[in-house]
Amino acid sequence: MSKNFPKQLTSNIGLFYVCLELSKLGWNVLLTSRNTKGVDLVIHSQEAKRTHTTQVKSLTGREAANASSLIADFIVICRKVLDCKPEIFILTKQEAATIIQVRTNKSGKQSQWLQYRNYEIFRDNNWDKMGSGWD
Repeated sequence: MSKNFPKQLTSNIGLFYVCLELSKLGWNVLLTSRNTKGVDLVIHSQEAKRTHTTQVKSLTGREAANASSLIADFIVICRKVLDCKPEIFILTKQEAATIIQVRTNKSGKQSQWLQYRNYEIFRDNNWDKMGSGWD
């Protein structure tokens, strides 16, 4: 089923799963405009003393994640989104920068991605990295 599953629905599943988990940690979660470049979520603590930006990369299987414009404070890779309990990998922008793979084609265009074998070390739903939204 994952081969023919619409990409937009895959993205939505991962995005809303991440929203659920962040809300359970006390964060106020704001979705940004969909299908635009930039961050996917802005999260605020309960008293709005802390704010973070988040990009969510939703995947149906064990594959690389596009990393062409990682600008958020946190990157959350939500893998196997069609399973009941997706696998979660949470990286800071700095951590992601250390494992980005870059390839330049013959015409000079670059592609960037996070290879699964490199982001595996960030596994195990490390939501504590993002902190609690309870001030």
